Amino acid sequence: MAIAVYPGSFDPVTLGHLDIIERSAKMMDRVIIGVLKNYSKTPLFSVSERVKMLESITAHLDNVEVQSFGGLLVDFVHMNHADVIVRGLRAVSDFEYELQIAQANRVIAADIDTIFLTTNIKYSYLSSSIVKEVAAFDGNIDAFLPPLVADEMHKKFREQIVREGKEKIKR
Repeated sequence: MAIAVYPGSFDPVTLGHLDIIERSAKMMDRVIIGVLKNYSKTPLFSVSERVKMLESITAHLDNVEVQSFGGLLVDFVHMNHADVIVRGLRAVSDFEYELQIAQANRVIAADIDTIFLTTNIKYSYLSSSIVKEVAAFDGNIDAFLPPLVADEMHKKFREQIVREGKEKIKR
């Protein structure tokens, strides 16, 4: 049985991520989406929010599950008895970075391979950072995200505006 782990921060999960998830699910017996608890960053969404969104948008994929993890990716892969790490590539610059990580993972855990899937051309420009920047300036993000995730982004930024307004009133 071929088991893959598709790791990432998914803050937020984009249509590009979903494309890689759906394509991986066709190739593998089981795909585990690993939502990284990255302690060096301040995410827009909590880990539990990201897991919940991913579970919702992948509910149509019977062989996909979502888990959060912290620590070394190869340890998470071993814990789940997976064989493969899946990574998406948008551009040559992604490949250089991802190749270094794949090679380091291979040194640490020689039994784990990494496969690279090129993103659908219509998502080749897309990143979570771009989406957050567009959303921060109240731009239209609907073409970048699954509808449920776009709704959660709009809600998150509305809450932020309300909080900032209350803080200004207190001053």
